[in-house]
Amino acid sequence: MLRTHNCGELREGHIGQKVTLSGWAQAVRDKGGLIWIDIRDRYGITQLLIEDDGNAAAELLETARKVGREFVLQATGEVIERAAKNPNIPTGNIELRLSDLEILNEAQTPPFKIEDETDGGDELRMKYRYLDIRRNPVREKLVLRHKIAQEVRRYLSGQDFIEVETPVLIKSTPEGARDFLVPSRMNPGEFYALPQSPQTFKQLLMVGGMDRYFQIVKCFRDEDLRADRQPEFTQIDCEMAFVDREDIINNFEGMMRHLFKMVKGIELPEFPRMEYADAMRDYGSDKPDTRFDMKFVDLNDVAQNKGFKVFDSAEIVLGICAKGCASYTRKQVDELTKWVQRPQIGAKGLVYVKCNEDGSFKSSVDKFYSQDDLKAWAEKAGAEAGDLLLVLSGELDTTRKQMCELRLEMGERLGLRNRQEFSPLWVVNFPMFEKDEETGHYHAMHHPFTSVLPEDAEILKTDRYNARANAYDMVINGVEVGGGSIRIHDKSDQADMFDALGFTPEEAQEQFGFLMNAFEYGAPPHGGIALGFDRLCSLFGGVDSIRDFIAFPKNTSGRDVMIESPSVADTQQLKDLSIQLDIKE
Repeated sequence: MLRTHNCGELREGHIGQKVTLSGWAQAVRDKGGLIWIDIRDRYGITQLLIEDDGNAAAELLETARKVGREFVLQATGEVIERAAKNPNIPTGNIELRLSDLEILNEAQTPPFKIEDETDGGDELRMKYRYLDIRRNPVREKLVLRHKIAQEVRRYLSGQDFIEVETPVLIKSTPEGARDFLVPSRMNPGEFYALPQSPQTFKQLLMVGGMDRYFQIVKCFRDEDLRADRQPEFTQIDCEMAFVDREDIINNFEGMMRHLFKMVKGIELPEFPRMEYADAMRDYGSDKPDTRFDMKFVDLNDVAQNKGFKVFDSAEIVLGICAKGCASYTRKQVDELTKWVQRPQIGAKGLVYVKCNEDGSFKSSVDKFYSQDDLKAWAEKAGAEAGDLLLVLSGELDTTRKQMCELRLEMGERLGLRNRQEFSPLWVVNFPMFEKDEETGHYHAMHHPFTSVLPEDAEILKTDRYNARANAYDMVINGVEVGGGSIRIHDKSDQADMFDALGFTPEEAQEQFGFLMNAFEYGAPPHGGIALGFDRLCSLFGGVDSIRDFIAFPKNTSGRDVMIESPSVADTQQLKDLSIQLDIKE
């Protein structure tokens, strides 16, 4: 070993001991007669001291004066009490008086500061990600990811789950997003796909009698990127045989409680359940943030047929009550109006009603509505003196989405979305199918292997597109942490599902014949869940971006600017793969 201790380990109890540390030079301060060097590794930072008191070897002083930022060092000396103590670091009461210093490797001056608060922008830090990882905030996020993974494995292993690896080179199947394709040299003109999830494989493992499976697994989707999306991401993928929905919900609610207790030291209460229909009605989202109230209020019966054409022609008039915000100035209300009119939100306008302290009301639509009318709005919304009503109108689904965004924005502005508070729930009973408004075709809201809710089995036969799925999502603080369903395990039921999705029998056999054939050999009732591991890490870490918790992430263009990937393939490689490029501008 090139060290006896790490750089975060030494305390007053080590005073008088001779030790050796290895790490990177964080900072060098040469005051002539005294030289201080801060040495850093993954575990912490320790101050080194070289005194030019006539006793120090000339070679030691010469070496110390060569040291620059990020030089790799090996330092040996005696642990002494520090004269000027630093209460901000665990090693702040001691320092190391050097007797020997070796430069293990020199370093160029880094392109940005390797400190908690750096001067490097995102793209620069991604280009030099190996330097960015040296910073405490990045390293701590990767350590948190490790801790969560360890606790997931500990919990699931304790529940008799077996970790099984599934293939990475698979067959391309229509699952919603675009596949990444991999050409096969040995099979010219044919392609593998990288898995969007191990869905069919974990079902086959249930057919194979594995009973309880899990995997912390890489998944791949070729889709546009954002803060919570990367082209390659990680799932906690799980499946169970001979279970119903309650078994799965209880198991994985238990796992989440375990994670919060062991990693965050938080005891979570029992997770409430919310119907999908209620979530959409009250929050305009199937992943509602329930850390704060501010539910939607349907104002149709009190706001329409009063001569205000915008409301009269609308399918829905929705309001939310912002507590204590009647003091908002005209400038603040105008700013909110501009915010909802942005292209990302798309609202045409915003109506407000201020509930004044004297019991009167001030609104942007005063000329259409009397004080009694506005009082009826306030009463329906549960608004009191000092509150502010914000109202949007239009087509039902569009207005719900717009109001959802406005609600979240108001929650943010009012400090109601505390990242250290956690409000989990299960959203259940989703529709089986969603209609694509552009094509008119239906697709599975979850995936084609989801079974119908038992009480909707007859509806599926007579009115299939209004049936509900035996599906469930785990939501925490407005983030869909995971989702799953009880699967179809009967071949004829699976064939009916493919038919509902527009597959011909031949297409279904070509795409999923291996699964349907397996169902002929005694598939057990089974179900499972997949939890977004990266999203879970960002939730625990109190940030929005999953990229911070991935060691080597891609940028918003799907590029790794550090290794310059993707890149142009060599001509001979393309020839070996029987690929000829014909790229048109």
